[in-house]
Amino acid sequence: MLRPFEAVPFDQLPDRPRLPHGFARTRRYDHRLKSAHFGDHDVRIHELGSGPPLLLVHGLMTTAYSFRYVFEPLAEHFRVVAPDLPGAGASEKPDVDYSARHMAEWIYELCRSLGILGAACIGNSMGGYVCMRAALAHPDAFRCLVNEHSPGVPELRLHALHGVLGIPGSLRLLSALVQRNPERFVHRNVHYFDESLKSREEARVYAEPLRSEAGRRAFHRHLAHTMSPSGMREFVDELEVRRDAGRGFGVPLQLIYARRDPMVPPRIGKELAALLPGANLIWLEEGSHFAHIDRPQAFLSAVLPFLLEHGA
Repeated sequence: MLRPFEAVPFDQLPDRPRLPHGFARTRRYDHRLKSAHFGDHDVRIHELGSGPPLLLVHGLMTTAYSFRYVFEPLAEHFRVVAPDLPGAGASEKPDVDYSARHMAEWIYELCRSLGILGAACIGNSMGGYVCMRAALAHPDAFRCLVNEHSPGVPELRLHALHGVLGIPGSLRLLSALVQRNPERFVHRNVHYFDESLKSREEARVYAEPLRSEAGRRAFHRHLAHTMSPSGMREFVDELEVRRDAGRGFGVPLQLIYARRDPMVPPRIGKELAALLPGANLIWLEEGSHFAHIDRPQAFLSAVLPFLLEHGA
């Protein structure tokens, strides 16, 4: 039996996941979005269920596929809508700036275009961060928001990463590292509490956009632009102003953080909770940055009561 976060060598990965999932049963289609910043482009949408809308927003270097173990349970209560973010998955990869401000505006434009403004929302990692920014900029964006282990507070390592990515030639260097074997690159940089859940299927899905020049460029810009520490400083400043003015976040907010996540320090959850006194902070004793994958029952037990109370 594997220890928590004990890696499985890439060559030993099974072709299919150890646990089956129902992602293939989602309805998939391309939605043409007219965006003020990203231009006209196709967005891949995955949808399942009926009822009040629930938007699922994935994180960095993943796709809507990351929600494969919670799609069906959530679809018993909601019409679940999960896009691939611009630059990720099967969505187009416009050659523009990918700042968190622009990504947040994109989320709002997508909701408006799909007719789901005021949906409940779950955002994971980078997706949670940009959804929080969308909610601050547009109070009508969501009915409620679950933020699962997002960044958002500028850290020393983010400053270091931003400095490296700003060096001329950094895109070429990143592309060279990724191009050697995109599937192995993905495998090395996604970490689960239970690594036996990884598969070649997952590696293929996440690696696919990294096979193209446009996909690698967009990945570089997600790292350099969306995850910019200066953008996070603006975000924290806004939260501090709202907290000190007694304004709160604006919509019901649940923060979910795993105590042992190696990807985003769990202390970020504490810092965001201190900036958002009205938020409900839930700790998962086991699980990773992707608790919806490696601890789906614990994740669902945490989010469903909140979503059914505020999102239905």
